[in-house]
Amino acid sequence: MLALAPDVFEANLNFSAVPWLHGVLEPKAHEFICIAIDAATTHLCAPGTRVHIRNAIRLGATRQEIMERLELTSVPGIHSTMHGVPILLEELQTAGKS
Repeated sequence: MLALAPDVFEANLNFSAVPWLHGVLEPKAHEFICIAIDAATTHLCAPGTRVHIRNAIRLGATRQEIMERLELTSVPGIHSTMHGVPILLEELQTAGKS
């Protein structure tokens, strides 16, 4: 994005910085949200997850607090299994391999 559309990159960077510069959440709560976003099944950003966990620990977060966020974030992944397994069973039945 930076190489192909630097103006769009800068606009996005400025937009995403607003909560950090002008937000009302406590810094630890903000880090918890970022952990959840980066660890989410649909995002899976390991470097971001690492940075935000490190920041949350620095801000006083406990292991249990961070684990709770990761546990809550993992729930959408369950839906992949709930959606995919019935399809797998149908396809195996259709292929005569059930």
